[in-house]
Amino acid sequence: MSTSLRIRVISALRDVTAESWDSCANPEAVSTSACQGEYNPFISHDFLSCLEISKSVSGRTGWQPQHLLAETEDRQVLGVAPCYLKSHSRGEYVFDHGWAEAYERAGGNYYPKLQVSVPFTPASGRRLLVAPGPAGEGAQAALANGLIELCNIRQASSAHVTFLTEPEWRFLGDRGFLHRTDQQFHWDNAGYQTFDDFLGALAARKRKAIRRERREAVENGIEIHPLTGSDLTESVWDAFFAFYMETGSRKWGRPYLTRNFFSLVGERMADKILLVMAKRAGRWVAGAINFIGSETLFGRHWGAVEHHPFLHFELCYYQAIDYAIAHKLQRVEAGAQGEHKLSRGYLPTTTYSAHYIADPALRRAIADYLARERSYVEAAGRELAEAAPFRKDHAEEDV
Repeated sequence: MSTSLRIRVISALRDVTAESWDSCANPEAVSTSACQGEYNPFISHDFLSCLEISKSVSGRTGWQPQHLLAETEDRQVLGVAPCYLKSHSRGEYVFDHGWAEAYERAGGNYYPKLQVSVPFTPASGRRLLVAPGPAGEGAQAALANGLIELCNIRQASSAHVTFLTEPEWRFLGDRGFLHRTDQQFHWDNAGYQTFDDFLGALAARKRKAIRRERREAVENGIEIHPLTGSDLTESVWDAFFAFYMETGSRKWGRPYLTRNFFSLVGERMADKILLVMAKRAGRWVAGAINFIGSETLFGRHWGAVEHHPFLHFELCYYQAIDYAIAHKLQRVEAGAQGEHKLSRGYLPTTTYSAHYIADPALRRAIADYLARERSYVEAAGRELAEAAPFRKDHAEEDV
Protein backbone atom coordinates (compact mmCIF):
# COMPACT_ATOMS: atom_id res chain seq x y z
CA MET A 1 0.00 0.00 0.00
CA SER A 2 1.33 3.45 -0.85
CA THR A 3 2.55 5.25 2.28
CA SER A 4 0.85 8.42 1.01
CA LEU A 5 -2.60 6.83 1.15
CA ARG A 6 -4.70 5.56 4.00
CA ILE A 7 -7.95 3.61 4.06
CA ARG A 8 -10.92 4.99 5.96
CA VAL A 9 -14.11 2.97 6.42
CA ILE A 10 -17.45 4.79 6.59
CA SER A 11 -20.80 3.38 7.66
CA ALA A 12 -22.96 5.57 5.40
CA LEU A 13 -22.62 7.44 2.11
CA ARG A 14 -23.61 10.65 3.90
CA ASP A 15 -20.11 10.59 5.44
CA VAL A 16 -18.49 11.41 2.09
CA THR A 17 -19.50 14.19 -0.28
CA ALA A 18 -21.17 13.29 -3.55
CA GLU A 19 -18.45 15.20 -5.42
CA SER A 20 -15.65 13.23 -3.72
CA TRP A 21 -17.35 9.88 -4.39
CA ASP A 22 -18.36 10.64 -7.97
CA SER A 23 -14.93 12.03 -8.86
CA CYS A 24 -13.80 8.41 -8.49
CA ALA A 25 -16.96 6.55 -9.56
CA ASN A 26 -18.08 8.66 -12.52
CA PRO A 27 -15.49 11.40 -13.05
CA GLU A 28 -17.04 12.53 -16.32
CA ALA A 29 -20.18 13.48 -14.40
CA VAL A 30 -18.09 15.81 -12.23
CA SER A 31 -15.73 17.23 -14.86
CA THR A 32 -16.04 16.85 -18.60
CA SER A 33 -12.26 17.10 -18.86
CA ALA A 34 -11.71 14.02 -16.69
CA CYS A 35 -13.25 10.96 -18.29
CA GLN A 36 -12.51 7.36 -17.29
CA GLY A 37 -14.75 4.88 -19.01
CA GLU A 38 -18.49 5.14 -19.33
CA TYR A 39 -20.95 6.66 -16.88
CA ASN A 40 -22.58 3.95 -14.76
CA PRO A 41 -25.64 5.07 -12.76
CA PHE A 42 -25.42 2.27 -10.19
CA ILE A 43 -22.06 3.27 -8.72
CA SER A 44 -23.08 6.91 -8.37
CA HIS A 45 -23.42 8.54 -4.96
CA ASP A 46 -27.07 9.27 -5.78
CA PHE A 47 -28.07 5.66 -6.45
CA LEU A 48 -26.19 4.12 -3.53
CA SER A 49 -27.43 6.85 -1.17
CA CYS A 50 -31.03 6.21 -2.20
CA LEU A 51 -30.61 2.58 -1.15
CA GLU A 52 -29.42 3.67 2.30
CA ILE A 53 -31.83 6.55 2.90
CA SER A 54 -34.80 4.39 1.90
CA LYS A 55 -33.68 1.64 4.33
CA SER A 56 -33.49 -0.85 1.47
CA VAL A 57 -29.87 -1.28 2.59
CA SER A 58 -29.01 -1.29 6.31
CA GLY A 59 -27.75 -3.51 9.08
CA ARG A 60 -31.36 -4.55 9.65
CA THR A 61 -31.63 -5.93 6.11
CA GLY A 62 -28.27 -7.68 6.39
CA TRP A 63 -26.39 -5.10 4.30
CA GLN A 64 -24.32 -3.00 6.71
CA PRO A 65 -22.42 -0.30 4.76
CA GLN A 66 -18.64 -0.46 5.21
CA HIS A 67 -17.50 1.68 2.31
CA LEU A 68 -13.78 2.05 1.73
CA LEU A 69 -12.14 5.40 1.00
CA ALA A 70 -8.51 5.70 -0.11
CA GLU A 71 -7.37 9.14 1.02
CA THR A 72 -4.26 11.27 1.11
CA GLU A 73 -3.03 12.66 4.40
CA ASP A 74 -5.05 15.83 3.79
CA ARG A 75 -8.27 13.78 3.23
CA GLN A 76 -8.37 14.05 -0.56
CA VAL A 77 -10.35 11.03 -1.78
CA LEU A 78 -8.53 9.17 -4.58
CA GLY A 79 -10.42 5.88 -4.48
CA VAL A 80 -13.66 4.40 -3.14
CA ALA A 81 -15.34 0.99 -3.03
CA PRO A 82 -19.02 0.29 -2.21
CA CYS A 83 -18.67 -2.39 0.48
CA TYR A 84 -21.12 -4.10 2.84
CA LEU A 85 -20.83 -6.41 5.82
CA LYS A 86 -23.28 -9.22 5.07
CA SER A 87 -25.08 -11.65 7.40
CA HIS A 88 -26.55 -13.67 4.50
CA SER A 89 -26.04 -14.20 0.76
CA ARG A 90 -29.33 -12.85 -0.59
CA GLY A 91 -29.62 -10.14 -3.22
CA GLU A 92 -26.22 -10.79 -4.79
CA TYR A 93 -26.84 -12.90 -7.94
CA VAL A 94 -23.45 -14.62 -7.56
CA PHE A 95 -24.35 -17.65 -5.52
CA ASP A 96 -22.17 -18.90 -2.67
CA HIS A 97 -24.80 -20.62 -0.52
CA GLY A 98 -23.08 -23.98 -1.08
CA TRP A 99 -19.78 -22.56 0.17
CA ALA A 100 -21.49 -21.26 3.31
CA GLU A 101 -23.23 -24.55 4.03
CA ALA A 102 -20.07 -26.61 3.55
CA TYR A 103 -17.98 -24.31 5.76
CA GLU A 104 -20.53 -24.28 8.54
CA ARG A 105 -20.90 -28.08 8.41
CA ALA A 106 -17.13 -28.21 8.93
CA GLY A 107 -17.48 -26.03 12.03
CA GLY A 108 -16.62 -22.61 10.56
CA ASN A 109 -18.58 -19.36 10.51
CA TYR A 110 -19.13 -18.13 6.96
CA TYR A 111 -20.98 -15.03 8.09
CA PRO A 112 -20.25 -12.21 8.39
CA LYS A 113 -18.63 -11.69 5.02
CA LEU A 114 -17.74 -8.59 3.01
CA GLN A 115 -19.42 -7.79 -0.28
CA VAL A 116 -18.14 -5.16 -2.73
CA SER A 117 -21.06 -4.70 -5.06
CA VAL A 118 -24.15 -2.71 -5.91
CA PRO A 119 -26.89 -4.29 -3.77
CA PHE A 120 -29.62 -6.18 -5.63
CA THR A 121 -28.10 -5.17 -8.98
CA PRO A 122 -26.45 -7.77 -11.26
CA ALA A 123 -25.01 -5.14 -13.61
CA SER A 124 -21.33 -5.07 -14.53
CA GLY A 125 -19.16 -2.05 -13.78
CA ARG A 126 -16.08 -0.87 -11.95
CA ARG A 127 -15.90 -1.71 -8.25
CA LEU A 128 -12.49 -0.39 -7.17
CA LEU A 129 -13.30 3.16 -8.13
CA VAL A 130 -10.25 5.39 -8.49
CA ALA A 131 -9.75 8.92 -9.70
CA PRO A 132 -8.34 9.19 -13.24
CA GLY A 133 -4.78 10.19 -14.00
CA PRO A 134 -1.66 10.28 -11.82
CA ALA A 135 -3.60 11.38 -8.73
CA GLY A 136 -5.29 8.00 -8.57
CA GLU A 137 -2.14 5.92 -8.95
CA GLY A 138 -1.82 3.47 -6.10
CA ALA A 139 -5.45 3.89 -4.99
CA GLN A 140 -6.58 0.62 -6.57
CA ALA A 141 -3.91 -1.37 -4.75
CA ALA A 142 -4.72 0.50 -1.55
CA LEU A 143 -8.39 -0.47 -1.84
CA ALA A 144 -7.57 -4.13 -2.53
CA ASN A 145 -5.20 -4.32 0.44
CA GLY A 146 -7.64 -2.40 2.59
CA LEU A 147 -10.42 -4.85 1.77
CA ILE A 148 -8.30 -7.78 2.96
CA GLU A 149 -7.37 -5.90 6.12
CA LEU A 150 -11.01 -5.01 6.80
CA CYS A 151 -11.88 -8.69 6.36
CA ASN A 152 -9.44 -9.52 9.16
CA ILE A 153 -10.62 -6.67 11.41
CA ARG A 154 -14.31 -7.61 11.07
CA GLN A 155 -13.46 -11.33 11.46
CA ALA A 156 -15.22 -12.00 8.17
CA SER A 157 -14.72 -15.31 6.41
CA SER A 158 -14.31 -13.76 2.99
CA ALA A 159 -14.54 -10.72 0.74
CA HIS A 160 -16.41 -10.88 -2.57
CA VAL A 161 -16.17 -8.39 -5.43
CA THR A 162 -18.97 -9.10 -7.86
CA PHE A 163 -19.87 -7.96 -11.38
CA LEU A 164 -16.57 -6.14 -11.68
CA THR A 165 -14.76 -5.40 -14.94
CA GLU A 166 -12.35 -7.90 -16.47
CA PRO A 167 -9.26 -5.69 -15.84
CA GLU A 168 -10.21 -5.42 -12.15
CA TRP A 169 -10.80 -9.18 -12.07
CA ARG A 170 -7.28 -9.82 -13.34
CA PHE A 171 -5.83 -7.19 -11.01
CA LEU A 172 -7.39 -8.86 -7.94
CA GLY A 173 -6.38 -12.32 -9.18
CA ASP A 174 -2.76 -11.17 -9.03
CA ARG A 175 -3.37 -10.28 -5.37
CA GLY A 176 -4.71 -13.62 -4.21
CA PHE A 177 -8.40 -13.33 -5.03
CA LEU A 178 -10.03 -16.37 -6.66
CA HIS A 179 -11.48 -15.96 -10.14
CA ARG A 180 -15.10 -16.75 -10.94
CA THR A 181 -17.12 -16.30 -14.14
CA ASP A 182 -20.76 -16.51 -15.10
CA GLN A 183 -22.99 -15.66 -18.03
CA GLN A 184 -25.56 -13.00 -18.87
CA PHE A 185 -27.29 -12.04 -22.11
CA HIS A 186 -26.61 -8.58 -23.55
CA TRP A 187 -27.75 -6.90 -26.75
CA ASP A 188 -25.09 -5.12 -28.82
CA ASN A 189 -25.84 -2.26 -31.17
CA ALA A 190 -24.15 -2.89 -34.53
CA GLY A 191 -24.85 0.64 -35.71
CA TYR A 192 -28.56 0.01 -36.34
CA GLN A 193 -30.62 3.03 -37.35
CA THR A 194 -34.02 1.41 -36.73
CA PHE A 195 -35.49 -1.68 -35.10
CA ASP A 196 -36.12 -3.03 -38.59
CA ASP A 197 -32.39 -2.76 -39.28
CA PHE A 198 -31.81 -5.00 -36.26
CA LEU A 199 -34.47 -7.45 -37.46
CA GLY A 200 -32.79 -7.54 -40.86
CA ALA A 201 -29.69 -9.03 -39.23
CA LEU A 202 -31.69 -11.99 -37.91
CA ALA A 203 -32.57 -15.27 -39.55
CA ALA A 204 -35.96 -15.06 -41.27
CA ARG A 205 -37.69 -17.39 -38.81
CA LYS A 206 -36.50 -15.40 -35.79
CA ARG A 207 -37.40 -12.13 -37.49
CA LYS A 208 -40.95 -13.28 -38.11
CA ALA A 209 -41.29 -14.58 -34.54
CA ILE A 210 -40.29 -11.22 -33.04
CA ARG A 211 -42.66 -9.31 -35.29
CA ARG A 212 -45.48 -11.62 -34.22
CA GLU A 213 -44.60 -11.23 -30.52
CA ARG A 214 -44.55 -7.44 -30.76
CA ARG A 215 -47.88 -7.43 -32.58
CA GLU A 216 -49.60 -9.80 -30.14
CA ALA A 217 -48.20 -8.02 -27.06
CA VAL A 218 -50.45 -5.02 -27.72
CA GLU A 219 -53.47 -6.80 -29.25
CA ASN A 220 -55.66 -6.57 -26.13
CA GLY A 221 -55.84 -2.79 -26.17
CA ILE A 222 -52.40 -2.34 -24.59
CA GLU A 223 -50.76 1.08 -24.92
CA ILE A 224 -47.01 1.42 -24.33
CA HIS A 225 -45.69 4.56 -22.62
CA PRO A 226 -41.92 5.17 -22.23
CA LEU A 227 -41.55 7.59 -19.29
CA THR A 228 -38.55 9.55 -18.06
CA GLY A 229 -37.74 12.86 -16.39
CA SER A 230 -40.82 14.80 -15.28
CA ASP A 231 -43.08 11.93 -16.46
CA LEU A 232 -42.05 10.00 -13.34
CA THR A 233 -44.79 11.19 -11.01
CA GLU A 234 -45.66 9.71 -7.63
CA SER A 235 -48.80 8.11 -9.07
CA VAL A 236 -46.67 6.36 -11.69
CA TRP A 237 -44.31 5.12 -8.96
CA ASP A 238 -47.30 3.88 -6.94
CA ALA A 239 -48.38 1.79 -9.90
CA PHE A 240 -44.91 0.47 -10.65
CA PHE A 241 -44.25 -0.40 -7.02
CA ALA A 242 -47.42 -2.54 -7.02
CA PHE A 243 -46.02 -4.41 -10.04
CA TYR A 244 -42.64 -4.79 -8.36
CA MET A 245 -44.18 -6.15 -5.16
CA GLU A 246 -46.46 -8.58 -6.98
CA THR A 247 -43.70 -10.07 -9.11
CA GLY A 248 -40.97 -9.81 -6.48
CA SER A 249 -43.05 -11.62 -3.86
CA ARG A 250 -43.45 -14.56 -6.24
CA LYS A 251 -39.81 -14.66 -7.39
CA TRP A 252 -37.86 -13.88 -4.22
CA GLY A 253 -40.37 -14.17 -1.36
CA ARG A 254 -39.39 -10.73 -0.06
CA PRO A 255 -38.80 -7.84 -2.46
CA TYR A 256 -35.71 -5.85 -1.53
CA LEU A 257 -36.55 -2.26 -2.43
CA THR A 258 -38.88 -0.05 -0.39
CA ARG A 259 -41.50 2.26 -1.88
CA ASN A 260 -39.46 5.27 -0.76
CA PHE A 261 -36.49 4.11 -2.82
CA PHE A 262 -38.41 4.71 -6.05
CA SER A 263 -39.47 8.20 -4.98
CA LEU A 264 -35.88 9.06 -4.11
CA VAL A 265 -34.32 7.85 -7.36
CA GLY A 266 -37.18 9.46 -9.24
CA GLU A 267 -36.30 12.75 -7.60
CA ARG A 268 -32.50 12.51 -7.85
CA MET A 269 -32.00 10.54 -11.06
CA ALA A 270 -35.09 11.21 -13.18
CA ASP A 271 -33.09 11.79 -16.36
CA LYS A 272 -31.20 8.52 -15.80
CA ILE A 273 -34.35 6.38 -15.63
CA LEU A 274 -36.50 4.93 -18.40
CA LEU A 275 -39.73 3.46 -17.09
CA VAL A 276 -41.62 1.56 -19.78
CA MET A 277 -45.26 1.27 -18.70
CA ALA A 278 -48.24 -0.52 -20.24
CA LYS A 279 -51.78 0.80 -19.91
CA ARG A 280 -55.05 -0.97 -20.69
CA ALA A 281 -58.55 0.44 -20.30
CA GLY A 282 -57.17 3.57 -18.68
CA ARG A 283 -55.05 1.95 -15.94
CA TRP A 284 -51.45 0.89 -15.66
CA VAL A 285 -51.12 -2.89 -15.85
CA ALA A 286 -47.38 -3.60 -16.23
CA GLY A 287 -44.01 -1.89 -16.29
CA ALA A 288 -40.23 -2.30 -16.57
CA ILE A 289 -37.57 -0.01 -15.12
CA ASN A 290 -34.27 0.74 -16.85
CA PHE A 291 -31.33 2.91 -15.82
CA ILE A 292 -29.48 4.90 -18.47
CA GLY A 293 -25.69 4.93 -18.71
CA SER A 294 -23.59 6.84 -21.21
CA GLU A 295 -23.21 3.73 -23.38
CA THR A 296 -25.52 1.14 -21.83
CA LEU A 297 -29.21 0.81 -21.00
CA PHE A 298 -29.50 -1.35 -17.89
CA GLY A 299 -32.75 -3.28 -17.57
CA ARG A 300 -33.68 -4.02 -13.96
CA HIS A 301 -37.13 -4.82 -12.57
CA TRP A 302 -40.36 -5.80 -14.24
CA GLY A 303 -43.83 -6.49 -12.89
CA ALA A 304 -47.46 -6.78 -13.89
CA VAL A 305 -50.93 -7.06 -12.40
CA GLU A 306 -52.41 -8.38 -15.64
CA HIS A 307 -50.75 -11.01 -17.79
CA HIS A 308 -50.82 -10.74 -21.56
CA PRO A 309 -48.91 -12.87 -24.08
CA PHE A 310 -45.45 -11.50 -24.89
CA LEU A 311 -45.96 -8.27 -22.92
CA HIS A 312 -42.93 -9.10 -20.77
CA PHE A 313 -40.74 -9.42 -23.88
CA GLU A 314 -42.09 -6.18 -25.33
CA LEU A 315 -41.56 -4.07 -22.22
CA CYS A 316 -38.24 -5.54 -21.10
CA TYR A 317 -36.42 -6.43 -24.33
CA TYR A 318 -37.88 -4.87 -27.47
CA GLN A 319 -38.64 -1.44 -26.01
CA ALA A 320 -35.12 -1.41 -24.57
CA ILE A 321 -33.65 -2.13 -28.01
CA ASP A 322 -35.84 0.59 -29.52
CA TYR A 323 -34.56 3.10 -26.97
CA ALA A 324 -30.91 2.08 -27.37
CA ILE A 325 -31.08 2.45 -31.16
CA ALA A 326 -32.86 5.82 -30.98
CA HIS A 327 -30.34 7.18 -28.44
CA LYS A 328 -27.28 5.53 -30.02
CA LEU A 329 -26.40 3.47 -26.96
CA GLN A 330 -23.94 0.64 -27.50
CA ARG A 331 -25.68 -2.11 -25.56
CA VAL A 332 -28.57 -3.27 -23.44
CA GLU A 333 -27.95 -5.33 -20.31
CA ALA A 334 -31.16 -7.12 -19.46
CA GLY A 335 -30.27 -8.48 -16.02
CA ALA A 336 -29.33 -11.91 -14.75
CA GLN A 337 -30.01 -15.32 -16.30
CA GLY A 338 -32.61 -16.05 -18.95
CA GLU A 339 -31.62 -18.14 -21.97
CA HIS A 340 -34.95 -17.09 -23.53
CA LYS A 341 -33.23 -13.75 -24.27
CA LEU A 342 -30.97 -15.46 -26.80
CA SER A 343 -33.62 -15.88 -29.50
CA ARG A 344 -34.46 -12.19 -29.08
CA GLY A 345 -31.00 -10.99 -30.03
CA TYR A 346 -29.33 -10.90 -26.60
CA LEU A 347 -26.02 -12.78 -26.78
CA PRO A 348 -24.09 -14.65 -24.07
CA THR A 349 -21.62 -12.39 -22.29
CA THR A 350 -19.15 -13.35 -19.57
CA THR A 351 -19.47 -11.67 -16.17
CA TYR A 352 -16.74 -11.65 -13.52
CA SER A 353 -16.34 -11.88 -9.76
CA ALA A 354 -13.31 -12.16 -7.46
CA HIS A 355 -13.23 -13.79 -4.01
CA TYR A 356 -10.81 -13.52 -1.11
CA ILE A 357 -11.19 -16.54 1.21
CA ALA A 358 -9.45 -16.21 4.57
CA ASP A 359 -9.37 -19.87 5.62
CA PRO A 360 -6.69 -21.76 3.59
CA ALA A 361 -8.62 -25.05 3.61
CA LEU A 362 -11.85 -23.43 2.40
CA ARG A 363 -9.87 -21.46 -0.14
CA ARG A 364 -8.33 -24.63 -1.64
CA ALA A 365 -11.74 -26.33 -1.90
CA ILE A 366 -13.35 -23.29 -3.55
CA ALA A 367 -10.40 -22.79 -5.92
CA ASP A 368 -10.78 -26.36 -7.16
CA TYR A 369 -14.52 -25.90 -7.67
CA LEU A 370 -14.09 -22.58 -9.50
CA ALA A 371 -11.54 -24.05 -11.93
CA ARG A 372 -14.14 -26.59 -13.05
CA GLU A 373 -16.93 -24.00 -13.07
CA ARG A 374 -14.97 -21.60 -15.28
CA SER A 375 -14.42 -24.35 -17.83
CA TYR A 376 -18.13 -25.12 -17.84
CA VAL A 377 -19.11 -21.45 -18.23
CA GLU A 378 -16.70 -21.05 -21.16
CA ALA A 379 -18.00 -24.17 -22.92
CA ALA A 380 -21.63 -23.19 -22.31
CA GLY A 381 -20.96 -19.73 -23.73
CA ARG A 382 -19.52 -21.17 -26.93
CA GLU A 383 -22.50 -23.48 -27.31
CA LEU A 384 -25.01 -20.70 -26.72
CA ALA A 385 -23.24 -18.40 -29.16
CA GLU A 386 -23.67 -21.05 -31.85
CA ALA A 387 -27.43 -20.83 -31.30
CA ALA A 388 -27.54 -17.05 -31.85
CA PRO A 389 -30.47 -15.90 -34.01
CA PHE A 390 -28.36 -13.84 -36.40
CA ARG A 391 -28.14 -14.71 -40.06
CA LYS A 392 -25.33 -17.05 -41.02
CA ASP A 393 -25.71 -16.08 -44.69
CA HIS A 394 -26.14 -12.32 -45.14
CA ALA A 395 -27.47 -12.96 -48.62
CA GLU A 396 -30.49 -14.73 -47.15
CA GLU A 397 -33.70 -13.54 -48.72
CA ASP A 398 -36.73 -12.46 -46.71
CA VAL A 399 -39.35 -15.11 -46.38
